[in-house]
Amino acid sequence: MSQPSWDDVVEMPDELDDETAQALLEDATEVQDMTGEVCPYPQVEAKKSITGLSDGDVLVQKTDHVPSTENVPKAVGDDATAKVWKSGDGRYRIFLRKE
Repeated sequence: MSQPSWDDVVEMPDELDDETAQALLEDATEVQDMTGEVCPYPQVEAKKSITGLSDGDVLVQKTDHVPSTENVPKAVGDDATAKVWKSGDGRYRIFLRKE
């Protein structure tokens, strides 16, 4: 019997490459620095911000809290499309495009 992989138990959004992530960050409508913050605070802030954005706007959350990469996209639900960028040193950016 094989052990489940990380991908079997975590519903991470699609990952972005470094170049695409930097371009999206530069064009973001809003950037939230959630470094050091834990759930549920990032989800609450993302949900509040997404409701105030126009369709096509991008909200970026910077975080070092791995569960946020899964929980924030779930919190905004169908209101936004999510993608994640990983730095390789424990930093993440969650990109949320308002639908």
